[in-house]
Amino acid sequence: MHVETVIEDARWNGVALAETAQRACAAALSHLGLEGDFEISLLGCDDARIAVLNADFRGKPRPTNVLSWPSEERGAEQDGDMPQPPGEGLPGMPEELGDIAIAHETCAREAQEQGKTLADHVTHLLVHGCLHLLGFDHIRPADAELMERLEVEILAKLGVADPYG
Repeated sequence: MHVETVIEDARWNGVALAETAQRACAAALSHLGLEGDFEISLLGCDDARIAVLNADFRGKPRPTNVLSWPSEERGAEQDGDMPQPPGEGLPGMPEELGDIAIAHETCAREAQEQGKTLADHVTHLLVHGCLHLLGFDHIRPADAELMERLEVEILAKLGVADPYG
């Protein structure tokens, strides 16, 4: 499992974004029993950049904390079911799971407002984003319960407190 990280905002270096992403995403995959050669692309950006991405891809011209673009649709058909697991990559080629973008100002503000460390909040958002790449979502009620439960379980293994508690 490899996270290819591009840092556009140098403030991300203060929280070791590349290392945090590698650890968070590897934990999510491991928790789900996904072994194999997987790759995720991550953009560490600022609010201005993510607002453009949010406008372009979701029609919402404002900053958000994290965005995810799965390489393919893996979502479950029935509310609360497990999504389809990703396939195996070609020999010698990792299976691309998709892209994640994360915005520094929004993450820092949310962490402060919620009384969390930035590192813990970013870890949570990276686990959240990785789960989106794997087909998990929080639009339907049972899907949201499943995704939240998995986030809490994965974060506990990483020593991060329940972000919903």
